[in-house]
Amino acid sequence: MKVRHLGRVDYLTTWQRMQQFTATRTAHTADELWLLEHPPVFTLGMAGKTEHLLAPGDIPVVHADRGGQVTYHGPGQLVVYALIDLRRAGLGVRDLVTGLECSVIRYAADLGLTAAARREAPGVYVNEKKLASVGIRIRRGASYHGLALNVNLDLEPFGRINPCGFAGLAMTRLADLAPVADVNAASAGLLPHLLQSLGFPSVVS
Repeated sequence: MKVRHLGRVDYLTTWQRMQQFTATRTAHTADELWLLEHPPVFTLGMAGKTEHLLAPGDIPVVHADRGGQVTYHGPGQLVVYALIDLRRAGLGVRDLVTGLECSVIRYAADLGLTAAARREAPGVYVNEKKLASVGIRIRRGASYHGLALNVNLDLEPFGRINPCGFAGLAMTRLADLAPVADVNAASAGLLPHLLQSLGFPSVVS
């Protein structure tokens, strides 16, 4: 497993890089985790309905090829893209989703928080509010897209959509729940749990 810390990068460019990586990877290509932030953007999944975009305003909207409905990405949100050969890793789609969710649940526990996943609405919740969202795509037996964890981002844009297709779904962020300074701190705390939950004991720099 290679881990790449990419900083703040454009959504469309990064999405295209994920597609290219997945299309050209071979049986010998190392799996990768990309940890990053995006400038403000709304993304609609493949089954996404525009009716869930209530008032996007000046924030761009991108129709992506992941699962799920509509979500928001912006500065202060830790995004984790999981580029994994699922067959080689012995993971099913449900295993991947559960692993991503469990990594956040375990990290939240480190911070003294009780978090939980919901089978009917993928993601991680604290006190009935959504802390992290999951949306993935599988192509040629390999995954891309992944997880978005709200750290200290402005939550206002979530009010312009029905998050993940659920009207009135309340969102939350780590900054309001625990002493987490920023995305870099969250990245350092979450990464060991990501590796453990996905079954990768070591990292290649």
